[in-house]
Amino acid sequence: MSDINDWNTQIIKEFRENDGKVGGQFEGAPLVLLNSTGAKTGKPRTNPLAALVEDDRVFIFASKAGAPTNPDWYHNIVANPSVTVEQGTERYAANAAVVEAAERDRLFEIQKQRMPGFANYEASTDRVIPVIELRRVV
Repeated sequence: MSDINDWNTQIIKEFRENDGKVGGQFEGAPLVLLNSTGAKTGKPRTNPLAALVEDDRVFIFASKAGAPTNPDWYHNIVANPSVTVEQGTERYAANAAVVEAAERDRLFEIQKQRMPGFANYEASTDRVIPVIELRRVV
């Protein structure tokens, strides 16, 4: 597990040092940093995630690279939906809401077209990969 944590730490550092831009496999991809509260620990957690931005709406995907279970951050936001989002140079409070049914399917299809790796993730698992909207608190 430390390998993914080390990798995430490097992405988070690069994101924050470069106004929300990173290189490597995510160069040019829309990324956000999701700051949530651990469901079991109550500790702050930060995860870099690929995002889909539609107008002023931001969506993230609990793909976990096609693993059979949802990522830990998904469980955190279900338990504690009040989050902070870092998008580019902006940081704002948001509420995480799971998108259901046809809207979920529509958004996931768009994400697969924009980032084909998500089609691979979907093909690798039997679960329906959750789509989450990060609704800005105004």
